[in-house]
Amino acid sequence: MTLFNIPSKVHGLIFDIDSTLYTHRAYADHQIEVLIRRLAERTGKRYEAMTAAIRDYRRQWEQDHGGVKISLANTFTAFGVSIEESIRWREDLIVPEQFLAPDPRLRQTLLELSQWAPLGIVTNNPVQIGRRTLRALGVEDCFRVVVGLDSCGVSKPHRLPFERVTEELGVEAPFCVSVGDRYDIDIALPLEMGMGGILVEGVENVYQLKLDDSGLSVRT
Repeated sequence: MTLFNIPSKVHGLIFDIDSTLYTHRAYADHQIEVLIRRLAERTGKRYEAMTAAIRDYRRQWEQDHGGVKISLANTFTAFGVSIEESIRWREDLIVPEQFLAPDPRLRQTLLELSQWAPLGIVTNNPVQIGRRTLRALGVEDCFRVVVGLDSCGVSKPHRLPFERVTEELGVEAPFCVSVGDRYDIDIALPLEMGMGGILVEGVENVYQLKLDDSGLSVRT
């Protein structure tokens, strides 16, 4: 876990969901696989060939942009799949309930954090899938705001979802901290917007977060 520019007073916490609020490789892989399979069916390619094409495009994009990574939704636009269509595919294909179960430790952590600051979500899945994932984890009611791919019609990293969540939380960016597992997608832009950031490797790091009147800290 790596902390970046944590403000002395934290008035809002913004979480990514996937591979942040849970650690479940099979579910993370499921989300990518079903979308690539749908794209392969649409283009008439074999799944393996489509996977390779997606991988090669993302690798080239990263090389062309100084090592910065691109989201899957933004990658799909290069293959003729609009954000609107990505939203429909995700709603049709992703099934969090088949993989996830309530996480009492996560719930306790989030409830403790929410006593000191409101919690929000920014996810690159549609709000429906985000809420279903939170519900499967038993933590949906811990979050005041859920901003998804269909909220602003753009994928992280983009300013609009982060501006939307801070507005709905009623907290200015310099008093917020963004928590996620991908630096280029979840952390870099919030830092540019004046927020703090916490890069995690999975939910085990989220369990360590503590917020009280002395500020945000990490349990050891």
